[in-house]
Amino acid sequence: MLVSVTGGTGFVGAHSVAAVLRAGHRVRLLVRDESAVERALAPLGVDTGAVDVVTGDVLDRFSVNRLVRGADAVLHAASIYSFDSRAHREMGRTNVAGTAQVLRTARRAGIGRVVYVSSFGALLPAPGRVLSPDSPVGRPRETYLAAKAAAESVARSHQAAGVPVTITYPPALLGPHDPKLGDQVARLRNTLRGLMPVWPSGGLPVGDVRDTAALHAALISGRGPAGSRHFGPGRYLSTRRFVATLREVTGRALPTVYLPARTMLPLGILTGLVQRVWPWHIPAEYGAIYTCACAARVAGEASGHRSRPSAETFADTVRWLHEEGLLKARAAGTAAAGLRAA
Repeated sequence: MLVSVTGGTGFVGAHSVAAVLRAGHRVRLLVRDESAVERALAPLGVDTGAVDVVTGDVLDRFSVNRLVRGADAVLHAASIYSFDSRAHREMGRTNVAGTAQVLRTARRAGIGRVVYVSSFGALLPAPGRVLSPDSPVGRPRETYLAAKAAAESVARSHQAAGVPVTITYPPALLGPHDPKLGDQVARLRNTLRGLMPVWPSGGLPVGDVRDTAALHAALISGRGPAGSRHFGPGRYLSTRRFVATLREVTGRALPTVYLPARTMLPLGILTGLVQRVWPWHIPAEYGAIYTCACAARVAGEASGHRSRPSAETFADTVRWLHEEGLLKARAAGTAAAGLRAA
């Protein structure tokens, strides 16, 4: 089976490409920068010479036409995932217009199986603080989440028309080999570097990127009805449990103050305004605080696929950061010691 993939050089996209290849399928990627393919996929053991590459953009219908031509399935994982206010302008174009372009083109081409990678955040704030596949599209008051909600509406409109679009809702993802050091892995790193001594209350679903990638490979391979909706494997972690898990895997004290999330929202708004002119990243982001304030859990067992223990995911993430020189041994604590012993 030939699987066409957007976003294949990002965190979830790269791991999903590796999982799809391991499942025995061929892959064709749409990328803006061909040099990014080697950087993203080689660390995952992918022979990049065996991957077909189309250079272009999800907003360009000619590029997308080339991507889907002759494909049996499409995995649309391209998205700008960031709570950084400097990325706001591009989010609407890539996350919403790009999704509309890819799904429309796949529909016209008669692709039999399309998997769109949404986000649990597209369903926030959740009625009753519990999410399910039948939850309505959210109306979040945050730019990234609002863009994902708008893209979710696009995907659901195709589902309503009978198009075989399957939607996945990954939790906040951690794990090794993040080619662009996205928000979640960077937040874990910043915590260990002492840049986040204050956390909001609440919590969020957290999972391992490798588990979500396995879900995508299974759906592409035909496990589960086309046109369905699936939460990515993971579990709800309060912010206190998140930091406590980091303490467990690193052996570090990590002194932390917890404040009510809603009282921290004005701080998030202020830092978002400052961030637009400040050249260095400010860890206190409105979107992250807002997500914790919504504190939504997933009803039942997400997707029915295996979710590895949170401590394993956290430890693997910390070890990878240290191995890549992105985290000093002192910050990685006993996780780095475990790497040296291995």
